[in-house]
Order: sequence, then C-alpha cells, then structure tokens
Amino acid sequence: MSALFGVPVDAAYHLVYALTTVLTPVLGGLAAVAGIIVVTAAVRLAVMPLSFRAMRGQAAAARLAPQVQALRERHARQPERLQRELAALYRREGTSMFAGFAPLLAQWPVFSVLYLLFRSQQVAGGPNRLLTRDMFGVPLGGHWLGGAGALGAHGAVFIGVLALLAVICALSVRVARAMPAASPGPAGPKPPAAGPTPPGLRAIGKALPFITVVIAAFAPLAAAVYLVTSTAWGVGERWVFTRARLRKRAG
Repeated sequence: MSALFGVPVDAAYHLVYALTTVLTPVLGGLAAVAGIIVVTAAVRLAVMPLSFRAMRGQAAAARLAPQVQALRERHARQPERLQRELAALYRREGTSMFAGFAPLLAQWPVFSVLYLLFRSQQVAGGPNRLLTRDMFGVPLGGHWLGGAGALGAHGAVFIGVLALLAVICALSVRVARAMPAASPGPAGPKPPAAGPTPPGLRAIGKALPFITVVIAAFAPLAAAVYLVTSTAWGVGERWVFTRARLRKRAG
C-alpha cells in the first residue's frame, strides 16, 4: 500500500470496524455492510454543499449552452480569444465549465480508500479483520470474477448488487433529464439555439452514467456497496434539487 493512502486506510479501518462492532448485536453478519453504508452516508452528507453547488452549475451550463456554441462558431479560428470569451461568460454567470466535477473529485479518494482497505491483508499494524466479514456469504473483499466464479452462488450476490446499481443509474438519468435549467437572465435577445448533438456524442452521453456499474464489476464487494449507496444518495439529492427548482418556477 502506498504511503499516500496508508493513514486514511488505517483511519477508515478503525471507523468501519468500530461501527461493525457496535452494529453486530443488531444486524449480525450484515453489520460490516451497514458500517460501509453509514460511512458513505456521512461522506455524502459532508460534501452535500458541493453537490448542490455543482447541480446549480450544471443547470446554468444547460442554459448557457447556446451562447457557448455561438462563441465557439464565432471564434473558431481564434482559440485564445475563445478561451477568454468563455471565461468571461462563465464568470458573469457565477459558474464554471468544471462546476459539475466537484462532488466526483471529492468522493474519488473515499472510493480509493475503501478499495485499498478491502484489498489489504494487513492494515493498521495487524490482520485486516474486516476481510472475515461477508454479505450473504460473499466476502466483502471478494471480486465478482474471482472465488467461486461469476455464475455461482457468490456470483448471484454480485449480479444482484450490479443490477441494483444499474437501476439506480437509470433513475439518475431520468432525474437528470427532468432538471430544469437555471433561471433565465435579464430580458434581451434570445441566444441562438445550439446545433443538434452528433449521434456518437449522444450514445456516449447515454452510456456514461453506467460506467459506475463497470467499475463496480471489477471492485471488491465492499467498494460496490459504497458505489450503490453513494449513487442512490446522489439520485436523492438531484430529485430534491429538481423539485425545489420546479416549485420555485411555479411560484
């Protein structure tokens, strides 16, 4: 394990193991899974301000898309001028082209720590006792394509987790489509409409949310549980944000 992640992995181990110990009398063998869910919820709660700020940035970006397209066409032969104009546009609107990446960047280290935690036989100066924990008989450190095989009894647990994650990703897409753009700016001439999206980009856009499922398929079961919990939390946040925007518009 790299020195960069040694300290956070040890800290995560002590936290998850303590939660597992507390929850075992109530949840038995699923206590470690519950501990991972609790830690994930705590992380998502901590980064919630970033998440809502990112969603406001995404809504603003949707509204600014026609203006961005117009600037790209106007300054296609002047890349430096284009960058200045785009920066000025986003600055005027109080957002940036990278606003939607903040929650992802904040959560990726947590996923990496959990991934390393459930791959490490030794942690915090001793054996990793979390590796003795399981979910319906499947070790939390196990991988879908390892152990008893992809289609055995262990494989069925992984398939169930991946199927649940795919359903949540599909819900995420539906909720994202319902998200309204940010409130329009001052009255004035309407910006030109953006051109049609190329079919290749549309296909990539539809497939992108499901990359999480691919990542989970190659991760330890514990990391897959984290992804299910985090993605479901994200869907809930986006639904709340969308409902609040719609109510604000209706009012």
